[in-house]
Amino acid sequence: MAELSITPVLTKSDRKAFVDLPFRLYKDDPYWVPPLKGEALGLITPEKNGWFSHAKAQLFLARRDGRVVGRISAHIDTLGLEMPAERGFGPGCGQWGLMDAEDEGIFTSLLATAEGWLREQGMTRALGPVSMSIWEEPGLLIQGYHQSPTVMMGHHKPEYRGWIERAGYGPVKQLITYELDITQEFPPLVKRIIRSGDANKSIVIREVNKNKFEEEAGIILDILNDAWSDNWGFIPLTPPEIKDVGVKLKPIVFNDLIRIAELDGKPVAFMITLPDLNEAIKPLHGNLFPFGWAKVLWWLRKPRVQTMRVPLMGVRKELQSSRLAGQLAFMMIEAIRKASVTHYGATRGEIGWVLDDNQGMNSIATAIDSRVNKIYQVYERTF
Repeated sequence: MAELSITPVLTKSDRKAFVDLPFRLYKDDPYWVPPLKGEALGLITPEKNGWFSHAKAQLFLARRDGRVVGRISAHIDTLGLEMPAERGFGPGCGQWGLMDAEDEGIFTSLLATAEGWLREQGMTRALGPVSMSIWEEPGLLIQGYHQSPTVMMGHHKPEYRGWIERAGYGPVKQLITYELDITQEFPPLVKRIIRSGDANKSIVIREVNKNKFEEEAGIILDILNDAWSDNWGFIPLTPPEIKDVGVKLKPIVFNDLIRIAELDGKPVAFMITLPDLNEAIKPLHGNLFPFGWAKVLWWLRKPRVQTMRVPLMGVRKELQSSRLAGQLAFMMIEAIRKASVTHYGATRGEIGWVLDDNQGMNSIATAIDSRVNKIYQVYERTF
């Protein structure tokens, strides 16, 4: 067998090869959703990804007989280095991700290369897979292979779990997603809680106004930074990242799918729901041209989807231990559930990811009769 060579990604051609590999490895997987290649290239190009304003990365390609047979990224988030280790990252902690390989031997060699780069940078511990920001696609899929991922979620081969664990990595955190039939009304107890909230004149659940996008985004980010500040892995979005997120998400932001809860006129909670863009892009096989762009633009005019995804929800810390936190969550969920069914034809909702130790959010998901459909696992190893 020809010798395996592993080299850093240095050129535009290398980056293209890095993006192209999964299209070959997953071509026979009916549940994989090919990303738009332009988006995938933007993720790994420092000039196009605001995350690089506080992070550095090195990508690697594995080749045999000149053929690309594997890939991996190694990266360090400088903001993550500043957090306490018990909150996920911490001093000396690097990450790896964007991992794909034809076989375990190739993966093992790629992982050793990524770890070597991290050690050269002074790191003593690695988390993975994290691809590449915690806000993008963290964790390895370990449950739910027979269902396509929703927008901004990952999909992996089942054998990757064994490869990672045999390389000496142990699980550190699970990220859970829940699914539910949103055509069905919620259980009687939840409905009573919602009615009680509706009767409370100090509570207002309002739609966002997309015409005031930056102002509304500022309100949501302020709540998010407060609500999530103690969460495992939480790194506040920086201004360059906020700008990037705005550009990417604005086309799939719809007023009635994002709600802000106000208490006595003060914004205290929010819920973001996105129509599953993956349903529109899956048939495009990664290419917007020659006709894919027109199909996506037409879809964006008024999406008709099966699934709605809730990627983010937050309640200010001052309310998190109160009954009001759950009540506000149920009220926002119900308002968006009705809009999703009535205006977009959706039948299914997906909530997540949710940290496995987030008791409040996991309890809310259980109370509305949702069930776990996918689990993603983050691993760690000390060098």
